[in-house]
Amino acid sequence: MAKSIFELVDALPADNMTVKTLRALDFVVPGQWENIIGFDNTIRVVTGFDDEDLIQQVGERAIALYNDKSQGYQRAMWLYQTVDNFDSALGAAALANRVGESIPLLGFLNRVTPKPDKAQTIDLAIKVVVELLAFCQINGIPGDSIGDFVGSLADYGGESLMRLAALVSIDGLLPLGPDFIQKVLDTIGGLSTGDLEANPVFGSISEAIPGGSTSGKLGFIGEAVGSVSGWMGDFVADRGLSPALIMNNLKGFIEFSDDKLDYVAAFLDMTTNYYEHTGTQTLARRLLERAMAEI
Repeated sequence: MAKSIFELVDALPADNMTVKTLRALDFVVPGQWENIIGFDNTIRVVTGFDDEDLIQQVGERAIALYNDKSQGYQRAMWLYQTVDNFDSALGAAALANRVGESIPLLGFLNRVTPKPDKAQTIDLAIKVVVELLAFCQINGIPGDSIGDFVGSLADYGGESLMRLAALVSIDGLLPLGPDFIQKVLDTIGGLSTGDLEANPVFGSISEAIPGGSTSGKLGFIGEAVGSVSGWMGDFVADRGLSPALIMNNLKGFIEFSDDKLDYVAAFLDMTTNYYEHTGTQTLARRLLERAMAEI
């Protein structure tokens, strides 16, 4: 049985590799993200309520909305969780006992293999598609509503903006370099259906991607990434982001040498689940805002 939204929010960690990484990236979107954890606490923060009866009512309504299969909330949660699951298993086990100290990465590198650029670009592209699909599920609009999604990016804030900042930084700039957007567009444009079908992340969520056939899904992925490429380019340019700048901010809690950017990216891939973490927070916020409006 799937966990309820209150269990998922209650289970969010106060401090782990994901939280450390997101805090290190705070400079990208200063003050946007706060690690709000615990369901009751989240209700208080989102609603501003202190009255226990109101908190109880809002919480119960949010849980009912989440549990209603005709709504898209559980589907959105599944998307956020699934896209992270393939990266983190190895790293989480290896590093569970190291969090809290400065982690020297060098000894860990013999267990880390950076993904080839093609796999990395597919992963980034699919995370963009997951963001789009989850947005559509949460807002109750058709899953191929690329225009609505792109239009909403101007209003992104809080944990949702933090998630995209991490996507650009960890899945884009670090492993693929400053021209990552063009690399992704070129790679997706040159993919075969076989390339896509061989990618485990695609395999895990392919049934949720519009397009029918693999060829149609590949077309949709290309269209989705193309549609956000301008926003991503502006995001990087407006903030003066570069791989070196990202690395410098990560050095507060990971020790590594500067020629290992792709290794650091692989390491963070395996040791963080920032999509699921911030996705849970986004979902809880949207549920509670709706529940508050309905009471």
